[in-house]
Amino acid sequence: MRWQPTDIADAVAAGLARQAQADDAEHAVYGFDAKDELGLHPLINQALRDDGFGVWPEQRYPGHWHKAKRSEGLRCDLVLTPEGRPLRDEAVKDTLFDTGEAIDAQAAYWLEIKTVAQYETGGAFKRYSAELLSPVMKDVKKIWSDGVIQHGGLLIILFTENQEIAEHDLAAWHERCIRKGYPVGVPAVRGLPISDRIGNRWCSVAVFGVRGA
Repeated sequence: MRWQPTDIADAVAAGLARQAQADDAEHAVYGFDAKDELGLHPLINQALRDDGFGVWPEQRYPGHWHKAKRSEGLRCDLVLTPEGRPLRDEAVKDTLFDTGEAIDAQAAYWLEIKTVAQYETGGAFKRYSAELLSPVMKDVKKIWSDGVIQHGGLLIILFTENQEIAEHDLAAWHERCIRKGYPVGVPAVRGLPISDRIGNRWCSVAVFGVRGA
């Protein structure tokens, strides 16, 4: 399968648009932009499942498979497989418990997720710029430095006051990555308006391929 960041961005944006409509229909006090990063993961996971992807959260990076305990080692937020197929468990590969339908780590898409919002329930987020820059680049490095992964990317969910701010900040982030030598591709970006409950009026979904993936 040829992985396309546009397909992932389309699926996530469609799922979040449905959630925005549900929040409005329920007259929710807070919308999904008030959730923290882990709180958004179930919405993202379901959006991708609804579009036919296999979704495997919190998978250990291949570079850490050598660790004796499965609880040890760095984990990736999400691993995607085509057509809902299972991700191959390396512990049972080439055994009677292996399944021919399973997808190897090299053929799957390893996706880190980062959410950053200009406004939180308590007001303007003072660490907005810092949070967008430093920790996000660490996620890129995790994918980049793993010797097994062939397809990977970073999903940024950005909540801002308007579309112009989002476009500027995502472009600035991408330019900074290129200057620092990170192999980050041109992003697939989708956006949608959201009702203003805490100051955010725009949601951006940006998928940056790592290693040009």
